[in-house]
Amino acid sequence: MNIRIGWTFCCLLFVTLLKGQTTFLDSSLIISAYAEIYYLYDFGKPNDHRRPAFVYSHNRSNEVNLNLGIVQAAFNGEKVRGSLALMAGTYTQANMVNEPDMLKPLYEAWAGVKVSRNKDVWVDAGVFGSHLGCEGARGLDYPNLTRSMMADGSPYFETGVKLTYHTDNDKWLLSALILNGWQRIQKVDGSSLPAFGHQVTFKPSSKLLINSSSFVGTDDPDSTRRMRYYHNLYAIWKPSEKWEITGGFDFGFQQKEKGSSDYNDWYTPVLVARYIPNEKWAMAMRLEYFSDKGEVIVSSPADGFMNRGYSINADRWFTKNVCWRMEAKLFSSPDEIFEQDGHPARNNFSLGSALAFRF
Repeated sequence: MNIRIGWTFCCLLFVTLLKGQTTFLDSSLIISAYAEIYYLYDFGKPNDHRRPAFVYSHNRSNEVNLNLGIVQAAFNGEKVRGSLALMAGTYTQANMVNEPDMLKPLYEAWAGVKVSRNKDVWVDAGVFGSHLGCEGARGLDYPNLTRSMMADGSPYFETGVKLTYHTDNDKWLLSALILNGWQRIQKVDGSSLPAFGHQVTFKPSSKLLINSSSFVGTDDPDSTRRMRYYHNLYAIWKPSEKWEITGGFDFGFQQKEKGSSDYNDWYTPVLVARYIPNEKWAMAMRLEYFSDKGEVIVSSPADGFMNRGYSINADRWFTKNVCWRMEAKLFSSPDEIFEQDGHPARNNFSLGSALAFRF
């Protein structure tokens, strides 16, 4: 999608909405905000206060910081919808390094039009949250304080056009996407190939959701183009009001070089169990693994990247909009890919706490 066209489209839509010139029925403009302030102590004691390089959210150690702050205006009408959101925080610094300065504060900027009179079919265009993965950037929407390696190793956002269909019984969501690339607002310089994706979500009941999503494209210019193929699969099961189980498995392949029939592959399973005894407390446990021997996603001082993750989480809700979160997290690798007091180490342990607000 051309960035200038996308910006113009979104800005024109929101100017029209804010002037009150819309004639759509049952429409609403919602202003909201989100903030997550955290302190995390890395027992490896990094001198630069930086968590391991593959961590892109809550990635600063031994300092109080803002992970993500968002101000958002969202419009929902019968035939038109859209969102414009600006952000700041260490998440922004880590995930927007490839974008020009003027686009780095952009969390969302998209608009959509309903294209069917009788069915729930929409075309949305702009910058929006990724269709890959069971976790996004807003931590309070998910069981754990920090993000999984699966989330940090796949896109949090994407830019393009998507066609989405919800069935009348709300059990199926079907989506097809044309994108600028792998977590990109602007395309890679010298790249002419768009990326493609799909999403299928099946919700047979209020207790079970199953999702399948994919990405086909490249993160290289045409001169060195290596094709990347990625699939994300997860399920969320709620056997009771107090329990929620999430299981996911992502895997990907990328050509070793342009035109090659040889591929590097990577995969990452994750399992999260959440227990909610009452409206004030919630606890969660996460087990995860990431294998990237070809270092497609994660560079490693060892010969390939392999890492296990274990975390336990406790949330204390003061109101439905304010939550204090605590987490203990251990990374463990067969190789010395971490640092401990300036020396190579196989393990990395951290304790974190966050105060999160949403209004």
